[in-house]
Amino acid sequence: MAFHSEQFAGKIIDYFLRPLTILKNVRSRDIPSDMLAGLTVATVAIPQAIAYASIAELPAQIGLYTAAVAAIIGALWGSSRFLATGPTNALSLLVFPLLLSVAVPGTAQYLLAASLIAVIAGVISMTMAFVRLGAIVTLASRSVLIGFVAGAALHIAIGQLRHLLGLNIPASPELFDSILTIFNKFPEINGASAILGLGSFFMMIVLSRLGNRIPAALSVILISSLAVVFLGLEEQGVNVIGEIPRSLPPFTWVSTGMLPDLHMIRVLVIGSAAVAALGLVEAVAASQTIARSTGERLDPNQEFFGQGLAKVVSGLFSGYASSGSFTRSSLAQQSGAKSHLTGVFTGLTILLALLIFAPYARVIPRAAIAGVLLVIEWNMVDRSAIRRVIRTSHRETAIMSVTFLATLVLPLDFAILSGIVFSLAIFVVKSSLPRVYSTVPDPTFRHLIHDPASPVCPQLGLVNIRGPLFFGAVYHIEEELRHNHEKYPGQQTLVLRMHGVDQCDISGIEMLESTVETYRHLDCDLFLVRVREPVMHTLEQSGFIDNTLGRDHVLEQEGAIEYLFEHEIDPNICVYECEHRVFSECQTVVKHVYGDNVPSAPKDPQGHHLQVSPKEFFELMEDSDTLLIDVREPAEYKRAHLEGAQLMPLRELLENAADLPRDRLLLISCRSGRRTARALFVLEDLGSDKLVGLRGGILAWRATKLPVALDDNNGLIK
Repeated sequence: MAFHSEQFAGKIIDYFLRPLTILKNVRSRDIPSDMLAGLTVATVAIPQAIAYASIAELPAQIGLYTAAVAAIIGALWGSSRFLATGPTNALSLLVFPLLLSVAVPGTAQYLLAASLIAVIAGVISMTMAFVRLGAIVTLASRSVLIGFVAGAALHIAIGQLRHLLGLNIPASPELFDSILTIFNKFPEINGASAILGLGSFFMMIVLSRLGNRIPAALSVILISSLAVVFLGLEEQGVNVIGEIPRSLPPFTWVSTGMLPDLHMIRVLVIGSAAVAALGLVEAVAASQTIARSTGERLDPNQEFFGQGLAKVVSGLFSGYASSGSFTRSSLAQQSGAKSHLTGVFTGLTILLALLIFAPYARVIPRAAIAGVLLVIEWNMVDRSAIRRVIRTSHRETAIMSVTFLATLVLPLDFAILSGIVFSLAIFVVKSSLPRVYSTVPDPTFRHLIHDPASPVCPQLGLVNIRGPLFFGAVYHIEEELRHNHEKYPGQQTLVLRMHGVDQCDISGIEMLESTVETYRHLDCDLFLVRVREPVMHTLEQSGFIDNTLGRDHVLEQEGAIEYLFEHEIDPNICVYECEHRVFSECQTVVKHVYGDNVPSAPKDPQGHHLQVSPKEFFELMEDSDTLLIDVREPAEYKRAHLEGAQLMPLRELLENAADLPRDRLLLISCRSGRRTARALFVLEDLGSDKLVGLRGGILAWRATKLPVALDDNNGLIK
């Protein structure tokens, strides 16, 4: 126990000492590349930080503080050297309704709540790193993020229309309320704001298509700000962001003059958990996407810690929640970033810009920010990924759709959590449902394949099980085996191929016991093939092998089919009933030919309308004026037959069909119903109208627990 405690403490210390490892591995020749990449990312991060803060109805400086602090902390304590940490659009939208639930925009309490959410979410993320739950984020489907971002983009676009059109209406987290309010206030549009906003929108589109050569967002904001100054647009009612203090990020309680109370913390905890979840999904998704192209090895737990610490420090220094930005991370990679110092230089550049240019930023028009955001949101919706999900997976499409719709109609914190929970639920269900499928030999007889179109053996079924035999899976496996038996009722021998089963608990053992008992009650049998050593050990320890199944029913892959053909397969059925050659052992079997005028056997063993259930058949047998005929072979008849049945193998019945009495009701039975159906077709074609067949044959009869008899003289019809 002490050893594990020491390991745990050592790992936590490693998390905190991460910057020492990073700085030790920095090469001096990489620093110029990192500085240039950091400057490039900062030119994008600055206008994005202002825009994303606007989404959450926070002052521009809060976005800039977050962009600077989170970039530095996320780089030094994270795992990916390319991941750019800071404000993101989806996270900003998620924070907005949480803030509105406790305060009014523009108040000190509103700013304090924004910082508090970041701290709580950061602590949650760091705790997940401490308990080594970094891999759990991979259980949240990528489709959750795709659906949420699409819904968030629509939310943000609608929310920014009021700024783009210059409408003085309050912010609302409710999508449909915002649409209705904008519609009602449409006549009050400010023309100058609308022209400036739409102009910024189209300018952003044009500049974005020029690639990274020109920082599109920064250029649009600079040009629109110059238009405000030189055209006097502020006097025409165009709203600007206002003063940005020229200072480094202050401590939160210094900037707000307030301390959080217990009630505010309780209200924000659940929403902060959603912020932590979305932030981690965003960050890990972005870092993993880039790592696939760079070959970088990531440590999810270290990334959890770095993202959590970035949130905590941002919250303590007048910022709000942050995450990894895919856009800025990709830009860092494309700009030649070599090490984690790129994020440090990005943060320092933003701080320097705050100290030098903050006074000039007051004239940035909100309409231009709205125009920039509309283009950003359109680009953030991964339309190719949406199409790919729809083409590829119904499950992932359902996850994506549920998350998207939840984003539109539910509170956003519940929307992202519902998407993640739904994703995890599907994962759990899927992992609890092993694949259970029938197999047949391929044309070369070398491999077994799943091919529903191929013919199957009427006597021998091969079923693969892939997945664990544990309590969550047994019901599904039982149902699949039951369906298989219903589909192929004539298969008296079932082989379970177990090489895909890696574990088995007591519920799995009891399921196997029940299956064996069910098959043997029906005069059928069950064999296991290719049982893995750990599973075999469990089955032996439980007594299943010796007390229920029998060791002679556990077969090796090689020679299993040959053994079953010798000991289990009835050659009479191969010769007279089955027209297929499924196994290599079938190739030498001489099939009996009935003649050109004999109908072929139906695909469905119950393929004739004159067949009735065992109970109905039993009632008809009570009539002494009936003639009960068994069309099986003598060996089958001798094992068990219906009381009073006379044996006339199908080949004899087909040869002598015209001589059978027409004035008596003929009751016909066989093993599974297939030969009965063939006999009924022939006799009906000859004009017989007093015919009834046993649906499902002797197998169905015994399953209904009706009596059978044995006969010493073979009951041959004289």
